Amino acid sequence: PTGFKHTGVFPEQAVNWAWYQEKIRQAGRPIRVLNLFGYTGGATLACLAAGASVTHVDASKGMVAWARENATASELADRPCRWIVDDCAKFVQREIRRGSRYDAVIMDPPSYGRGPGGEIWKLEDNVYDLITLTEQVLSDDPLFFAINSYTEGLSPAVMEYIVKTTLCPVKGGHTHCDEIGLPVSATGGVVPCGATAIWEK
Repeated sequence: PTGFKHTGVFPEQAVNWAWYQEKIRQAGRPIRVLNLFGYTGGATLACLAAGASVTHVDASKGMVAWARENATASELADRPCRWIVDDCAKFVQREIRRGSRYDAVIMDPPSYGRGPGGEIWKLEDNVYDLITLTEQVLSDDPLFFAINSYTEGLSPAVMEYIVKTTLCPVKGGHTHCDEIGLPVSATGGVVPCGATAIWEK
């Protein structure tokens, strides 16, 4: 565990990693994935293992280094991946100007944070702008767009509504959302750990 009690893995995301892999494998074509707020690389490694090329972006140099170590440990270091240390929104803005496009976007933004200039980031306040910005790097034939949240004040339905109203009018497709959690063997129940909203073709 780290000093702030993170283990480097969010195991409740395993259901999403498996879904990403299935979509990539079924696509029948090369898929370019943009993974924003990539942390230690769980989603990146899942997509690489499924045959996609990935651009992994996180503002923390230490986390990107950890993700690269995980790629090596998972025997995926030779797969096509760009490891980027950068502010995610600023990176996306530059990708828009460069004309870079991706077939799939995964984002796992923090609930709260501060920018280099002391700016306050709150997911509830910034999620709409982040999604409308990032959708501009989707290719002409995108596969999926997924956003995760661990913020209690942002329900799965609200996230899905934002994704639906921004992406569906432009790209078609459909959306769905759900809570994600971990099973409790003693009770047979599930401990809620967050939410996911997905757009797919």
